[in-house]
Amino acid sequence: MEKTIDRKPLTFTDRLRVWFKWLLDPLGAFFNRIGIHPILMTLMGFIGTAAGATLLALGQMTWGGLLILFTVPFDALDGTMARLRNEATDWGAFVDSVTDRYSELVIYLGLLIYYLNHANKIACALVFLSAAGTMLVPYTKAKADALKIDANVGLLTRAERYLVLAPCLVFRIPLVALWALAVLTNFTALQRIMHVRQEARRRPPQSKLGA
Repeated sequence: MEKTIDRKPLTFTDRLRVWFKWLLDPLGAFFNRIGIHPILMTLMGFIGTAAGATLLALGQMTWGGLLILFTVPFDALDGTMARLRNEATDWGAFVDSVTDRYSELVIYLGLLIYYLNHANKIACALVFLSAAGTMLVPYTKAKADALKIDANVGLLTRAERYLVLAPCLVFRIPLVALWALAVLTNFTALQRIMHVRQEARRRPPQSKLGA
């Protein structure tokens, strides 16, 4: 009998990397040739995002959104460059993951400053809920990974969050994005929590040490 191979479900982010491999590989090879290190690419993406967030704080939603949209491919390029250099390391993956969190938080900081300056309490609450959900989505996955449970599931992963946020910023309707993110990021975190609960309940109970 043939063995059945369990395949992990692909997220939308995973699928984007596959669909755009034809573009990412040549670009990654080019940046490698001119001497840019993958971690430098990661930091450049963060700097660009921080600049975009600064524009958001100043009320320049369209320009801030365009700059943030421009920096999104940096996140895919750093991993592609490391793979092409055969230098994909745990440290590089760690830096990339942590920088991703800071990049998203700095965007919310820019929006928070803008809405604080305009005394919009509802918008400030939406920024908080969006940021909380955005951080809980990767946290639930990381905690599940530590328990050796695959929680790569859910509606709104990082790519989807940017696809919701960036166009709304460009078209100057940030509140539409914040309402969507406040609800859907927390819903995604709940999806992962329920998934981990189901997977954990399928496991036999662990015996106590020293019993």
